[in-house]
Amino acid sequence: MFEVRRAGAVDGDVLGEIHAAAWEAAYAPFFTPEFAARAVQSRRTRWHERIAQGAATILLAELGGRPLALSACTPSSDRPGLAEIHTFYSHPDSWGSGAAAALMAETLRCLRDDGFAQVHLWTLRDTPRSRRFYSKCGFTESGATRTFDFGDGNPLDQVEFERAC
Repeated sequence: MFEVRRAGAVDGDVLGEIHAAAWEAAYAPFFTPEFAARAVQSRRTRWHERIAQGAATILLAELGGRPLALSACTPSSDRPGLAEIHTFYSHPDSWGSGAAAALMAETLRCLRDDGFAQVHLWTLRDTPRSRRFYSKCGFTESGATRTFDFGDGNPLDQVEFERAC
C-alpha cells in the first residue's frame, strides 16, 4: 500500500533524486548530453529551497518507506481559479507499480480540499508515456499548446491537460 504525505524540510535530497532520475529517463534524450547532465544535477539540488519557500503543495509517495514519486502544485498563474500541477515525477524504478496513480489520486484530493474544482498541467508533446498516464488519470487535452525553453535555447512543444479535481 502506498503512503502519500506532504514533503517536509528533510525531504529535499529524496525529492531531488526522484526528480533527477525521472527527468533524465524521460527528457534527457531531447537535449545534448552536456546540457542534460547539468539539468539532472540542477534537479538534484533545488528541492530544499522549494520546500523552504512554502509556495507549493509538495507531496511524496512512498512504498515501505521508500520514496517513489512527487508532485508539486499551486494556484495557476495563468488560469485564474484553477490549480496547476507544476511537477509530477515518479522514479523510473517505480514505473508501472501504481505509485504515480496513488500520488495523482491524493494530489487531486488535496486540491479539492483546498477548494479547487479544476486543475491543469503542461507536458511535452513528444512524451507519450506521460500523455498516456495523464489520460488514464482522467485528464484531457485542452487544445492549448506552447513552447518551453528548458534553458538550452531549444524550445520544445508542450500540450496542456486539464480535468476536474
